[in-house]
Amino acid sequence: MSTVSPEALSGIANQLRIHSIASTTAAGSGHPTSCCSGADVMAALFFGHMRYDPKNPRHPNNDRFVLSKGHAAPLLYAAWAETGLFPASELLKLRQLGHDLEGHPTPRLPFVDVATGSLGQGLSVGVGIALCARLDQLDYRTYVLLGDGECAEGSVWEAASLAGIHKLNNLVAIVDVNRLGQSQATAFGHDVEIYRSRFAAFGWRAVAIDGHNMAEILKVLGTAGQGEQPLAILAKTLKGAGTFAQDKDAWHGKALSKDEAAQAIAALQPKAKTGVGTPIPAPSNLPLPKNEPPSAYPPIHYKLGDLVATREAYGNALVRLGEADSRIVAVDGDTKNSTFSEKFLKKFPSRFVECFIAEQNMVGVAIGFGTRGKVPFASTFAAFFTRAADQIRMAGHSMANLKLAGSHVGVSIGEDGGSQMGLEDLALMRTVGGSVVLYPSDAVSTEKLVEQIALARGIAYLRTSRPKTPVIYKNDEAFSIGGAKVLRQSPNDHVTVVAAGVTLFEALKAADRLAAQGIAVTVIDAFSIKPLGAEIIRSAAQKTDNLVLTVEDHYPQGGLGDAVAGKLSAHGIRVHKLAVMELPRSGKPEELLAKFGIDAPAIVNKVKAIAGQKT
Repeated sequence: MSTVSPEALSGIANQLRIHSIASTTAAGSGHPTSCCSGADVMAALFFGHMRYDPKNPRHPNNDRFVLSKGHAAPLLYAAWAETGLFPASELLKLRQLGHDLEGHPTPRLPFVDVATGSLGQGLSVGVGIALCARLDQLDYRTYVLLGDGECAEGSVWEAASLAGIHKLNNLVAIVDVNRLGQSQATAFGHDVEIYRSRFAAFGWRAVAIDGHNMAEILKVLGTAGQGEQPLAILAKTLKGAGTFAQDKDAWHGKALSKDEAAQAIAALQPKAKTGVGTPIPAPSNLPLPKNEPPSAYPPIHYKLGDLVATREAYGNALVRLGEADSRIVAVDGDTKNSTFSEKFLKKFPSRFVECFIAEQNMVGVAIGFGTRGKVPFASTFAAFFTRAADQIRMAGHSMANLKLAGSHVGVSIGEDGGSQMGLEDLALMRTVGGSVVLYPSDAVSTEKLVEQIALARGIAYLRTSRPKTPVIYKNDEAFSIGGAKVLRQSPNDHVTVVAAGVTLFEALKAADRLAAQGIAVTVIDAFSIKPLGAEIIRSAAQKTDNLVLTVEDHYPQGGLGDAVAGKLSAHGIRVHKLAVMELPRSGKPEELLAKFGIDAPAIVNKVKAIAGQKT
C-alpha cells in the first residue's frame, strides 16, 4: 500500500506532464500528448508503488519497467529526474546530438533495459524479464506500459499468450487506452472492454480502470502479484490530458510552440508537485545471481571423420557450456528436435523456455533474459528468423546480449522445399548493428564458436546445417571471431576458393579433382562471415593472381560473396561468386546442390573458367 496520498501523486503526474511539454518544446519535436495520457499511471508506479533503488537503477532486484510505447520517452525521463537521479534541467537537452535522452529510449541510459519505439515489442521483453525473475528466485515484478495503438501488433498477443501459459503473476501490463493513434483514432477507441476481454482470453486477470483516477490506479496496482495470473490493466485515458490539446486529433508527435507550451504549463502548474524526496520502497534483500562466466568450459570429444551435423553439434555445445555456465538459457520455437536444443531442455529444464511457433516473441523473450545478465540462445530454422527481423534489428539498438542459432539453411536441406530453406539469413544478420555472423562447417568448429559467442557480449548469429558433415578439425583447434582457416594451399595455386558450411566440403572435393588435372587451388574455411577473416583471405588471394571464388548455399545478395567482395575489391582482387541464383524447389540435397551450381563439379568448371583453363 502506498504511503503517498493520491492527491500528492496526482500533483507529481502534473509535474511529469510539465517536464514532458517543456522538453519536447525545447527539442522542437516529440510526443507530449502521448506523455500526458500516461502521466498518472507513471506517477503511481514510480512514486506510489514500485520497489527500487532510485540511486541504483541497475540493482538486480529492482522492479523493472519497460516503456513499450517508446515515443513517450520524455515521460520516462521526467520520472527518473523527479526521483533525483539527475537534474531536471537535463530534460531540456532532449533529442540533442551527443545526449543520451534520445527521441526513444535506449540502454545508453542506466534505467533503460531495452530500446523501444518500434511498437509491439515491449511485452515480449517483459515476459523474458519476468521468467528470469523466477529462474533467479527474485521477487521483483516487471511492469510494461503499452499504447492501445500497438495492440494491433500480433507480437503483443504472442507475448500475452506465453505469459498466460506460464502464469506469470510477477508481470503487469498496463495499456494506455487514449483512443487516438498517429493518423486517426484507433480501431476500438475507448472501448476498453474489448482490450480487457482479449487479455482475459489469453489467461490474464484483466481489469479496466479510469487511467486518470489515482485512487483507482493505486487500488489495482495494489493487487499485483495476487493469484496465479499475470495482471493486465486497461487504463482509459485522454491524449494530451490536462492541456488544451486533450482528446483532440492531429496532435500525435507534435511539439507545442513556446506560446502553446506556456499556456499548457500555466494550466498544470497550480496543482503540480515535485517527486523529489518522495519515499520509495527498497527492493527486497535476496541472494543475487552471480552471472559470471566460468574460468573454462569442459573439453569436447570428436573423432576426425565422424559424421555430425553442425545443428547437432550446436545442441551438444549448449549442454556442455551449460554444465559450467549458469548464465546459459535457451529458448526455442517448437523446433527443438530439429535444432537439437532439446538436449539442453533434457539436461537443464529450468533454463529452457519453449516459445512455440511465435518467433517474434521468442526473440523478445531472449532479449529480456539478456537484460538480466543471462546468455540467451534462441534457435529455430534460419528461414523463420526473418519473421522476427524487426525484433532482431531493435536488438541492435538495444545493444542486446543475444545469441541466435538458425538451422536448416540453404538448398542442402533437401526435399522440404523453398519455404523451409534459409537463403536470406546471412544478409539479414549481417545488416544488424554490432552483430557477429558465424557459419561453421564441422562439429568441432561449431562447438568452439558457440563458446566464443557465449563469452563475447553482443548479438551473434550461428548458421547451422541440416546434413551430416565430417569432422575435419582436431578437438584442440582454436577458433576466433573474425578468423578463417586455410585448409589447402601450395605455391602453384591458381585460384583462392572461399567457402563455409556444406560448400566447404564441395570445395575440398573440387580441389582434389582439380589437383588430379594439374590445377592447384587454395581452399579457405570462412567460418566468420562478420567480421570476416579478410586479411587471411587477401593474403592467400595475392598468391593466386588476385583471383577469388566464393561458394555459398545462400542467395548472392548479402551473403559470403558480398562480404568477401566488400573487403577485397578495393585491393584489386577479383571476386567471382557461386550462389543460389534462382528460387529453389524440392529435391535431394545432392541434386539441388548440382542444380543450383554450388557443388564440386560446378566449382571445378568455374575455377577452370576464371583461371583461363579449358573446361
